Amino acid sequence: MGLADNSIAFRRDLCDGRSDPARAAPHVLRVRDDYRFQPAIETMSRDALAALQWERLRAVLRRTYDRVAPYRAKCQAAGVRPEDLRGLDDLARFPFSLKTDLRDAYPFGLFAVPRADVLRLHASSGTTGRPTVVGYTSGDLDLWAELVARSLATAGARPGDVIHNAYGYGLFTGGLGFHGGAERLGATVVPASGGGTERQVTLLRDFAATVLCATPSYALNLAEVAERDGIDLRAGPLRLGLFGAEPWSEGMRAELSARLGIVARDVYGLSEVLGPGVAVECEAGAGLHGWEDHFLFETVDPETGASLPPGTPGELVITTLTKEALPMLRYRTRDITRLDVTPCACGRTHARIMRITGRSDDMLIIRGVNLYPSQVEAALVGVAGASPHYQLVVEHKGVMDTLTVRVEADPCLDPAGYAALAREIAHRIKSLIGVSATIAVEAPTTLPRSEGKAARVRDLRPAP
Repeated sequence: MGLADNSIAFRRDLCDGRSDPARAAPHVLRVRDDYRFQPAIETMSRDALAALQWERLRAVLRRTYDRVAPYRAKCQAAGVRPEDLRGLDDLARFPFSLKTDLRDAYPFGLFAVPRADVLRLHASSGTTGRPTVVGYTSGDLDLWAELVARSLATAGARPGDVIHNAYGYGLFTGGLGFHGGAERLGATVVPASGGGTERQVTLLRDFAATVLCATPSYALNLAEVAERDGIDLRAGPLRLGLFGAEPWSEGMRAELSARLGIVARDVYGLSEVLGPGVAVECEAGAGLHGWEDHFLFETVDPETGASLPPGTPGELVITTLTKEALPMLRYRTRDITRLDVTPCACGRTHARIMRITGRSDDMLIIRGVNLYPSQVEAALVGVAGASPHYQLVVEHKGVMDTLTVRVEADPCLDPAGYAALAREIAHRIKSLIGVSATIAVEAPTTLPRSEGKAARVRDLRPAP
């Protein structure tokens, strides 16, 4: 049997397996111990965590006020000083930090240490203006590696694992962030970065990777290329995936689990606050533990900025408690979530950040309906015959905005079924989200593949 025949046979087997749950991979993590990277810290009492946060918050607020002129000016404009902080709840009186603050202070204006003390710089792409620049002291880099190692272990990685790191290296924080944490954990790191997907699939097989770190869209790309080339990654030792850097749905989790034969865990971080290592899912799979010994988490109303109680959906706001080079006080992440401080079945006590449902700055308003791209993904992944590859195209036609959803058909679907699939998707989006959309079902491999964060939206509306 030639390579092409083998590939066709493999895809046919995969299609058959999707329709027969008994043939699907078991998706058992296969880790038999209760290893924890820092057990005493991970199981601190809530009272002890609050006391530690109070001590560290007072110190970081004082230091930031004294050393970071733009933040001091914000405090003065708001009429507050560090002395006004008499308890954790008083933090709500202090001003927010915003992404625009980093751009306005480009490149080093928000640093709280001399530039010579900064050992590494990372930055955003700057495609929409000035990049946001973040810096790390020696202490920051040590802390970063520690928190990523803690996160990897919490998700199920162990010393001695082979960790295939497909997050991008370079100015993006994902690649080097995961790299340092994996080494701190005591794992073997394959620094694959993004791109070269065919070679990465070969390395996953030949190096017997047990853990995959990637954006969920790129992990799907790896699965697709493996299937095309007749390589069954489900049959190898790969057991765990840590996916983040972009919103993804429960449907995408199921897709990645089935196609790679893994347990898929969510991981959360952002460059302005640290990078990866801020929060991660544990074996209970009921939210992401945010490491409260180093971060203070709040949720606020995204419109008014008013503080919200735990359990209420809102915009996540993070204060760094121990960062040296670039402390962030009440940083508005724009990520929509809710906090859960109730006990977790895993025994860890740190608050859980529930799955990110979208970003307030990614929200589209289509004929008066608020829409997040992740909502469309959640609707699509549950439809038989639709693949998770999609793109939203927003245009202004006549007097109103219109939405077209381009979605690839699953390779298992006969083209004769495309029209029926389009009708089903349109009905599902209308029922679940409340917006009417034009559905364009396209052949497999039509849409561009991601080598990092997926570009889910093409907004073709004229600038206001």
